[in-house]
Amino acid sequence: MDDKRKEEILRTISPYLDHLKYEKKYSEHTVLNYQEDLVEYFFYLDREHIEYRDIRYEDIRFYLMYLKDEKNNTNSSMDRKLSSLRGYYKYLANSNIVSSNPFSLVSGPKKEKKLPRYFEYNELEELFEVPDLRKPLGQRDRLILEMLYATGVRVSELVNIKVKDINQSMKNVLILGKGNKERIVEYGEYCEEYLNMYLNDGYFRLNVHNSEYLFLNNDGNQLTDRGVRFILDKIIEKTSIEKKISPHMIRHSFATHLLNNGCSLLSVQKLLGHESIKATQVYTHVSTDRLKEVYRNSFPRAREKK
Repeated sequence: MDDKRKEEILRTISPYLDHLKYEKKYSEHTVLNYQEDLVEYFFYLDREHIEYRDIRYEDIRFYLMYLKDEKNNTNSSMDRKLSSLRGYYKYLANSNIVSSNPFSLVSGPKKEKKLPRYFEYNELEELFEVPDLRKPLGQRDRLILEMLYATGVRVSELVNIKVKDINQSMKNVLILGKGNKERIVEYGEYCEEYLNMYLNDGYFRLNVHNSEYLFLNNDGNQLTDRGVRFILDKIIEKTSIEKKISPHMIRHSFATHLLNNGCSLLSVQKLLGHESIKATQVYTHVSTDRLKEVYRNSFPRAREKK
């Protein structure tokens, strides 16, 4: 990839990336994904000698073929890249840089049905035991794990929690979610224990800049999405768990364990901050699979004949 050309592309798309970050309030991780999708797209246009302001519907179909046949993208990846480009050209049209949004005419490929990956409870307990509670960063890391699991918040929501957002007497946190929508999430005694430990010790030792944010890095600045992902990668390396960890897996675990223990789908939707219950329904498939497993292992006439 030509570094000089990449710099030119980044200058071209930087106003849009700033729009996503500062106006749309997208997370650092999401903005980075948009950036990667757009850079790849611009390099394809260079190869095909197409000017980005002159893109046509037919060109887009060929681009999708390129993603599928040459880049071996999954349907989900293609759909995400289409979404990135649809948003970019909507921004260009609103800014009068292009006359219309050609991507609004294009529907993405059908997504493969992919069930959310989650941790069993014993695996989470193994993760919880890794951080060294004698150290400020260990206290912070334990609280990250406890709060992700106790509340089901997204990582972008977690890193934006301010100390003033926490109501310790009510054991809840005010969360600013997608679209700047607020919701209250609850936490229990396990999370409370490590929150108190961190606030009374590690937080004061890390907070050299008087930050208002709860989760701080080694320099005393606000922890980022990427920082949390790095921390979790390091934690998983110290366990026997053979899974690729992501912060979202803990959110998936939160939802799955609630449903497995009888929580209603509507309640889980509210706790996760989902706009539509359709986004929550994917967890019912996981719960159904778990029920089948319990049935086969527990009901005498469901077991295989010997």
